[in-house]
Amino acid sequence: MNRNVLLFVEACEKKFGPEFIINRDGIAEVVSDSGAPYPYWLTTKSQYRYGRGQYKVPPLNQNSKTTTTAQEKEPEMEVAYNNVVQLRQPKIIDDNEPAVPALFEDYVPFGFYKDLRNIITSKQFYPVFITGLSGNGKTLMVEQVCSVLGRECIRVNISIETDDSDLLGGYQLINGNTVYKDGPVITAMKRGAICLIDEVDRGSNKLMCLQGILEGKPYYNKKTGEMVYPAAGFNVVATANTKGRGSDEGRYLSQILDDAFLERFPITVEQEYPDVKTEKKILTPLINDADFVSCLVQWADVVRQSFFQGATDEIISTRRLVHIAKAYKIFGDKMKSITLCLNRFDVETKDAFLDLYSKVDAQVESPANTQSSITGTF
Repeated sequence: MNRNVLLFVEACEKKFGPEFIINRDGIAEVVSDSGAPYPYWLTTKSQYRYGRGQYKVPPLNQNSKTTTTAQEKEPEMEVAYNNVVQLRQPKIIDDNEPAVPALFEDYVPFGFYKDLRNIITSKQFYPVFITGLSGNGKTLMVEQVCSVLGRECIRVNISIETDDSDLLGGYQLINGNTVYKDGPVITAMKRGAICLIDEVDRGSNKLMCLQGILEGKPYYNKKTGEMVYPAAGFNVVATANTKGRGSDEGRYLSQILDDAFLERFPITVEQEYPDVKTEKKILTPLINDADFVSCLVQWADVVRQSFFQGATDEIISTRRLVHIAKAYKIFGDKMKSITLCLNRFDVETKDAFLDLYSKVDAQVESPANTQSSITGTF
């Protein structure tokens, strides 16, 4: 045992007795009371793991005392040891922790929800590609299906910089040692979880490292020599704003994905925005004003129809309606809440949307009319 290990073990035995089974709260308590360094050696090495979130503290022995005596006889080494700056990595997530998404009680199922639930319930390997405009609930749908079914969902967000080490794993510095850590895809394979590849159309050709995995085949890890077999229930669900062909109108910074990659997904789902009735159910728990909810949904529906007809370049998503609802809960002012949530658009588009809302909701006045009225008083 080195000096830091010895300090923690001695403090732990003094507080709880020898060979104590300790959890993370107990570790924090010992560290706080004794001033001993945090025992990363205990929480990161499998030999000390007793159960999920529990660790068995090794006993003090003669070797530790001998080591201490030797260090005491060499003061120069002890001084040097104390002057070393110990760099600690932030707390590592325990791989044994469950990854079941939290249940959103007010979630309203719509679209592909029931079919996706059937696919995940079957535990068959059947990759799904879900595409649709931003803010229509693609990712949330996958998470809520997994939550209801009690299935683990390991999510990885894709960018142009994502490579095979981000997806499959690589060497990392943990507690001063270089160790191999599985990536989210391999972790999902081993645990029989759902791997949610979010914004997959933001990725590059480096996504091709998933080819064999998307066929349901074992993966040979050339870095470790391990053959990884997919556990029962493992599946891949990818979400994107496009179908992997880029975005001609420039709305999304999406990439053109390889046909060979896209062909690994048996089905592609076109997720639409919820209908008016469903969208009212989504907003009702957030706004205690049925008329306001009705006006917002009607307004968004008109904007979307204009968008699909090419009359406007912008759209009001379900996510933006939720943002407005939350803003209204904070400020209690309809037009202020809507305006704050529309400020992301250019001035012309924002003013047009605000004017349209004032025509839908008779209880508010268009900002343009208000400005004209103010100007006329001077």
